[in-house]
Amino acid sequence: MNDTPKTEVDVATRKAIANGGILAKAYFDMYSEREEDLQPLMTDLISNRLLKFPGVLYCVGEIAPPIKSEELYTTNAAVTLLVKDFWTLLDMSFNFVPAGIEVLQPEGDYVVKHTDLQAIMINITQVSAQFSEYILSKVLTKEDMEKVKKDVKRREELGRKILDKKDKGQDL
Repeated sequence: MNDTPKTEVDVATRKAIANGGILAKAYFDMYSEREEDLQPLMTDLISNRLLKFPGVLYCVGEIAPPIKSEELYTTNAAVTLLVKDFWTLLDMSFNFVPAGIEVLQPEGDYVVKHTDLQAIMINITQVSAQFSEYILSKVLTKEDMEKVKKDVKRREELGRKILDKKDKGQDL
């Protein structure tokens, strides 16, 4: 990156990155039986949902024209996002499930605070548990599913206790 910022966006980007922000490119795809649905849906995703998502400082996207793929139409978008921190990027990923993410800046190491890393790991385990529960609900009997739900609830309670102890500075 050139040392002299050229635009207000460059200045804002440098300032955000200096304070823990991340510039990334997220790739999204959508499918529909109706070609005319795709452009408005992708535009809404970028302009209304991503741009207004907490911690997203700005975003701009390029939407590909829809193409027919077997029985469905498909389109994709490459969206450049500036987010205030890693947590925002992770949260955005969980909420909008991009097909991929490319970190553009910072180009060097990125330091994550210990407390943030702990919270991120807890969040990942919760999402993983929810996903597993969803998958298992499709293949297990009702009785087996109730057992799984009880186990998940116990794990959530244990996770909360671990975080509480950590927040209070107590040994685990």
